[in-house]
Amino acid sequence: MLQFNNFHKSYGYNPVLDIEDLAIDSGIYWLKGRNGSGKSTLLKSIGGFLFFKGEIIVDNTSLKKQGVLYRRKVNFADAEPAFPEFLTGWEMIKMFKQAKGGPIDQEQYFIEKMNMEGYLGNALGTYSSGMLKKLSIVLAFLGSPKLILLDEPLVTIDVESLKVLYEWVITKHTEDNTSFILSSHQPVDTATLLGTREISIVGNNLKLEF
Repeated sequence: MLQFNNFHKSYGYNPVLDIEDLAIDSGIYWLKGRNGSGKSTLLKSIGGFLFFKGEIIVDNTSLKKQGVLYRRKVNFADAEPAFPEFLTGWEMIKMFKQAKGGPIDQEQYFIEKMNMEGYLGNALGTYSSGMLKKLSIVLAFLGSPKLILLDEPLVTIDVESLKVLYEWVITKHTEDNTSFILSSHQPVDTATLLGTREISIVGNNLKLEF
Protein backbone atom coordinates (compact mmCIF):
# COMPACT_ATOMS: atom_id res chain seq x y z
CA MET A 1 0.00 0.00 0.00
CA LEU A 2 2.67 2.52 1.10
CA GLN A 3 6.34 2.26 0.19
CA PHE A 4 9.38 4.39 1.02
CA ASN A 5 12.51 4.20 -1.13
CA ASN A 6 15.61 5.98 0.22
CA PHE A 7 13.41 8.60 1.87
CA HIS A 8 15.29 11.43 3.58
CA LYS A 9 13.81 14.60 5.04
CA SER A 10 15.86 17.37 6.63
CA TYR A 11 15.31 20.95 7.72
CA GLY A 12 18.51 22.75 6.80
CA TYR A 13 21.35 20.60 8.12
CA ASN A 14 19.12 18.84 10.66
CA PRO A 15 17.95 15.37 9.55
CA VAL A 16 14.40 14.59 10.67
CA LEU A 17 13.50 11.30 8.98
CA ASP A 18 15.65 8.70 7.27
CA ILE A 19 13.76 5.68 5.91
CA GLU A 20 15.82 3.59 3.53
CA ASP A 21 13.33 0.95 2.32
CA LEU A 22 10.03 0.18 3.99
CA ALA A 23 6.72 -1.24 2.75
CA ILE A 24 3.55 -0.89 4.81
CA ASP A 25 0.55 -3.10 4.03
CA SER A 26 -3.04 -1.89 3.82
CA GLY A 27 -4.59 -1.27 7.22
CA ILE A 28 -5.36 1.22 9.98
CA TYR A 29 -2.28 2.60 11.73
CA TRP A 30 -1.71 4.76 14.79
CA LEU A 31 1.43 6.86 14.31
CA LYS A 32 3.19 7.51 17.62
CA GLY A 33 6.20 9.58 18.61
CA ARG A 34 7.35 12.23 21.05
CA ASN A 35 6.79 15.92 20.39
CA GLY A 36 9.08 17.08 17.60
CA SER A 37 9.83 13.55 16.43
CA GLY A 38 8.52 14.25 12.91
CA LYS A 39 4.96 12.88 12.89
CA SER A 40 3.44 15.85 11.08
CA THR A 41 6.47 16.08 8.79
CA LEU A 42 6.00 12.44 7.83
CA LEU A 43 2.29 12.83 7.09
CA LYS A 44 2.81 16.03 5.11
CA SER A 45 5.57 14.36 3.10
CA ILE A 46 3.31 11.40 2.29
CA GLY A 47 0.56 13.86 1.42
CA GLY A 48 2.83 15.58 -1.10
CA PHE A 49 3.15 18.91 0.71
CA LEU A 50 6.88 18.89 1.51
CA PHE A 51 10.05 18.48 -0.51
CA PHE A 52 12.17 15.43 0.36
CA LYS A 53 14.82 13.21 -1.15
CA GLY A 54 13.92 9.72 -2.29
CA GLU A 55 10.53 8.36 -3.28
CA ILE A 56 7.13 7.58 -1.79
CA ILE A 57 4.74 5.21 -3.57
CA VAL A 58 1.07 4.58 -2.72
CA ASP A 59 -0.96 1.90 -4.45
CA ASN A 60 1.81 1.48 -7.05
CA THR A 61 1.68 5.20 -7.86
CA SER A 62 4.77 7.38 -7.49
CA LEU A 63 4.42 10.81 -5.87
CA LYS A 64 7.27 12.31 -7.91
CA LYS A 65 6.53 10.62 -11.24
CA GLN A 66 2.71 10.54 -11.19
CA GLY A 67 1.90 13.49 -8.97
CA VAL A 68 -1.66 14.23 -10.14
CA LEU A 69 -2.82 10.62 -9.93
CA TYR A 70 -0.99 10.16 -6.62
CA ARG A 71 -2.76 13.13 -5.03
CA ARG A 72 -6.13 11.68 -5.99
CA LYS A 73 -5.22 8.57 -4.03
CA VAL A 74 -3.94 10.30 -0.89
CA ASN A 75 -6.01 12.67 1.28
CA PHE A 76 -4.77 14.62 4.29
CA ALA A 77 -6.44 16.37 7.24
CA ASP A 78 -4.12 18.76 9.06
CA ALA A 79 -3.82 18.99 12.84
CA GLU A 80 -4.59 22.72 12.69
CA PRO A 81 -6.38 23.25 9.38
CA ALA A 82 -6.09 26.64 7.72
CA PHE A 83 -8.21 27.59 4.72
CA PRO A 84 -8.70 30.84 2.77
CA GLU A 85 -10.86 32.88 5.12
CA PHE A 86 -12.89 34.51 2.33
CA LEU A 87 -14.22 31.19 1.00
CA THR A 88 -17.34 29.54 2.40
CA GLY A 89 -17.44 25.93 3.55
CA TRP A 90 -19.54 25.01 0.53
CA GLU A 91 -17.01 26.58 -1.83
CA MET A 92 -14.15 24.73 -0.17
CA ILE A 93 -15.98 21.41 -0.43
CA LYS A 94 -16.90 22.00 -4.09
CA MET A 95 -13.33 22.92 -5.01
CA PHE A 96 -11.80 19.98 -3.13
CA LYS A 97 -14.29 17.42 -4.47
CA GLN A 98 -13.62 18.58 -8.04
CA ALA A 99 -9.86 18.25 -7.54
CA LYS A 100 -10.28 14.76 -6.09
CA GLY A 101 -12.78 13.57 -8.70
CA GLY A 102 -15.55 12.91 -6.20
CA PRO A 103 -18.97 11.72 -7.43
CA ILE A 104 -22.07 13.93 -7.46
CA ASP A 105 -23.53 14.64 -3.99
CA GLN A 106 -20.86 12.52 -2.27
CA GLU A 107 -20.42 15.23 0.36
CA GLN A 108 -24.05 15.22 1.54
CA TYR A 109 -23.72 12.10 3.69
CA PHE A 110 -20.63 13.39 5.48
CA ILE A 111 -22.06 16.88 6.01
CA GLU A 112 -25.27 15.55 7.52
CA LYS A 113 -23.50 13.09 9.81
CA MET A 114 -21.29 15.89 11.17
CA ASN A 115 -24.26 18.30 11.51
CA MET A 116 -22.55 20.99 9.44
CA GLU A 117 -25.42 22.19 7.25
CA GLY A 118 -26.13 25.25 9.38
CA TYR A 119 -22.83 27.06 8.82
CA LEU A 120 -21.34 25.91 5.53
CA GLY A 121 -22.63 29.06 3.83
CA ASN A 122 -20.53 31.21 6.17
CA ALA A 123 -17.01 32.45 5.41
CA LEU A 124 -14.31 30.18 6.80
CA GLY A 125 -12.81 33.10 8.69
CA THR A 126 -15.79 32.91 11.06
CA TYR A 127 -15.34 29.21 11.89
CA SER A 128 -14.27 27.95 15.30
CA SER A 129 -11.38 25.50 15.58
CA GLY A 130 -13.87 22.65 16.00
CA MET A 131 -15.79 23.66 12.87
CA LEU A 132 -12.56 23.84 10.87
CA LYS A 133 -11.51 20.43 12.17
CA LYS A 134 -14.78 18.83 11.07
CA LEU A 135 -14.51 20.45 7.65
CA SER A 136 -10.96 19.17 7.19
CA ILE A 137 -12.07 15.65 8.12
CA VAL A 138 -14.97 15.74 5.66
CA LEU A 139 -12.61 16.90 2.91
CA ALA A 140 -10.29 13.98 3.68
CA PHE A 141 -13.05 11.49 2.86
CA LEU A 142 -13.99 12.99 -0.52
CA GLY A 143 -13.01 11.38 -3.79
CA SER A 144 -11.80 7.77 -3.86
CA PRO A 145 -8.65 7.81 -1.70
CA LYS A 146 -6.60 4.70 -1.11
CA LEU A 147 -4.85 6.31 1.88
CA ILE A 148 -6.22 8.90 4.32
CA LEU A 149 -3.83 10.73 6.65
CA LEU A 150 -5.33 12.24 9.81
CA ASP A 151 -2.98 14.44 11.84
CA GLU A 152 -4.22 14.76 15.45
CA PRO A 153 -7.86 14.02 14.54
CA LEU A 154 -8.88 13.66 18.22
CA VAL A 155 -8.02 17.28 19.07
CA THR A 156 -10.77 19.97 19.05
CA ILE A 157 -13.47 17.50 18.05
CA ASP A 158 -16.51 16.75 20.20
CA VAL A 159 -17.38 13.29 21.49
CA GLU A 160 -20.28 12.69 19.10
CA SER A 161 -18.25 13.74 16.07
CA LEU A 162 -15.42 11.45 17.17
CA LYS A 163 -17.84 8.50 17.21
CA VAL A 164 -18.87 9.41 13.67
CA LEU A 165 -15.23 9.62 12.58
CA TYR A 166 -14.45 6.17 13.97
CA GLU A 167 -17.52 4.82 12.14
CA TRP A 168 -16.29 6.35 8.87
CA VAL A 169 -12.80 4.89 9.29
CA ILE A 170 -14.16 1.39 9.91
CA THR A 171 -16.63 1.56 7.02
CA LYS A 172 -14.15 3.05 4.55
CA HIS A 173 -11.50 0.47 5.37
CA THR A 174 -13.92 -2.48 5.33
CA GLU A 175 -15.85 -1.56 2.18
CA ASP A 176 -13.19 0.20 0.07
CA ASN A 177 -9.95 -1.19 1.55
CA THR A 178 -8.85 2.39 2.21
CA SER A 179 -5.89 2.62 4.57
CA PHE A 180 -5.51 5.15 7.38
CA ILE A 181 -2.63 6.64 9.32
CA LEU A 182 -3.74 8.56 12.42
CA SER A 183 -1.22 10.64 14.32
CA SER A 184 -2.34 11.27 17.89
CA HIS A 185 -0.88 12.06 21.29
CA GLN A 186 -4.14 10.88 22.80
CA PRO A 187 -4.91 7.15 22.90
CA VAL A 188 -6.75 5.92 19.82
CA ASP A 189 -9.74 3.70 20.61
CA THR A 190 -8.27 0.47 19.30
CA ALA A 191 -11.19 -1.46 20.80
CA THR A 192 -13.43 0.31 18.27
CA LEU A 193 -10.87 0.40 15.47
CA LEU A 194 -10.18 -3.32 15.63
CA GLY A 195 -6.96 -4.44 13.99
CA THR A 196 -5.25 -1.07 14.40
CA ARG A 197 -1.46 -1.39 14.32
CA GLU A 198 1.12 1.01 15.68
CA ILE A 199 3.89 2.81 13.83
CA SER A 200 6.46 4.51 16.04
CA ILE A 201 9.06 7.08 15.07
CA VAL A 202 12.26 5.91 16.76
CA GLY A 203 15.21 8.17 16.15
CA ASN A 204 14.89 9.11 12.49
CA ASN A 205 13.25 5.87 11.39
CA LEU A 206 9.92 4.05 11.58
CA LYS A 207 9.16 0.94 13.59
CA LEU A 208 6.07 -1.17 12.94
CA GLU A 209 4.50 -2.93 15.90
CA PHE A 210 3.07 -6.35 15.07
